[in-house]
Amino acid sequence: MTALLFCSAFSLPSQANIFAVQKARIEQNRINKATYNDIKNVIDQQSAYTNKYDLKGLATLYADDFVNSDGFNKDVYFKLIEETWDIYPDIVYKTDIKNIEFSDNYATVFVNETAVATSKEEIGDFTAIGELYSTSQCVYHLEKQGAKWLINSEKIIEETSTLKYGDARYTNIELNAPKQIGANKYYTVTLKVDAPKDSVVIASINKENIVYPQTKSDDAFRKMPDDNILERVFLSNKNNVNEYAVASVGITRAENYSDNQIRVYMGGLAFIMTRINVVPENKYIKADKKTGDNKNGKNK
Repeated sequence: MTALLFCSAFSLPSQANIFAVQKARIEQNRINKATYNDIKNVIDQQSAYTNKYDLKGLATLYADDFVNSDGFNKDVYFKLIEETWDIYPDIVYKTDIKNIEFSDNYATVFVNETAVATSKEEIGDFTAIGELYSTSQCVYHLEKQGAKWLINSEKIIEETSTLKYGDARYTNIELNAPKQIGANKYYTVTLKVDAPKDSVVIASINKENIVYPQTKSDDAFRKMPDDNILERVFLSNKNNVNEYAVASVGITRAENYSDNQIRVYMGGLAFIMTRINVVPENKYIKADKKTGDNKNGKNK
């Protein structure tokens, strides 16, 4: 009997420790779940406010010192949102959360975003209806300030927007460019258009730095080659600014107007824009004086 009592008493501290560890694990899981839901709620509210075009409500989700990867602060960022809503008053957003990571007072949220809208352009007596479709992969960084989680920065990994009018809405158009490039490096942008057989396609390819206010490049249209592939080589900027590759496409058609006369008209228009993130040059890598090699690899 004494031995049994001794064994029972001896095992109690071990069992108590197991229960304490289990209780702590359950409590931590509860805290993690609550934190996850709080962070997710910020992104859900963001989607709700944007689809109601509630700029004031949306601003409550962002930290005052917010800055995105293009260097835009909160004031500029919200001016761009407001301008977008003025141009596309029926725009609809959808956000798909792919993953949420957090530690202490910091969180990272990976999302896929889409935006769909219509556009009206008055061309003489004719009203052209356009369709906007935009997709992006985005990372939001959040910080807990007091009891609230706020978005304090944003990075767009990939982004493509297409605006199509007329026949272009039914034409497959692809604009291919590197998603990321080093500063002051050459890169190629390729435009592919599956043009209708009875049409002639003219197009241009340019690049624009992502700055505010936005500067627009001049279009220099040229006839697409017979293989319907147009290419241009660009040199990325060295000013620590991201870029857009931008293509404009016009689909022209011809029809008999009268005897021995043909009328040529624009049957469709398209504008495609894709993001190129420019990695700034690190000017503080010291070269080895003996070999001329830098610390991260050989110089070319």
